[in-house]
Amino acid sequence: MPVKLLSSTIIGLNEFSQDPLSALQGAEQGTLAVFHNNAPALYAITAERLAVLLAAEASLKKPADVTLDEQFFEPFTPQAPAARAPAGKFPMYAGWQPDPDFQRQAALWGIALSEPVSSEELAAFVAYWQAEGRVFHHVQWQQKLARSLQTGRINKPLAGRRDSTEVAEPDRQIPNGFRGE
Repeated sequence: MPVKLLSSTIIGLNEFSQDPLSALQGAEQGTLAVFHNNAPALYAITAERLAVLLAAEASLKKPADVTLDEQFFEPFTPQAPAARAPAGKFPMYAGWQPDPDFQRQAALWGIALSEPVSSEELAAFVAYWQAEGRVFHHVQWQQKLARSLQTGRINKPLAGRRDSTEVAEPDRQIPNGFRGE
């Protein structure tokens, strides 16, 4: 499938992630195409280039749906990194969490989850595996959780289900086309 490039300056995602500001400052006309796996992954533009584009849009007398907001030009303040799972194999521990894109990963493993994992389901899973004391990699724990949710949700009692101790009453009507005496 042909892809239209919107920038004459191209860089790889790994190189861009090493020093994005330097890469962007060296970009021709303040625009940069970032490639990953030989396809455009994203485009980046400088604040100056954005201002020029917005000014050009304003000169067309069309209402702009994008405006410059000063909060985006304040100095970057790094936030605390998200809690990461231990590297390698580890036993289940209290506070373990699946990845934020857990449902998408489960779909890739062939397990379609219609809703995200609830806190009760996660707590039951963690409690069970803490007691077992087995060790697995983080991805293996997520796969176990996905399979556990799949089987647990299938076996969940349905509303309006018949009582298994109830004795069935036979139907006394004779269907059309049958002779009965």
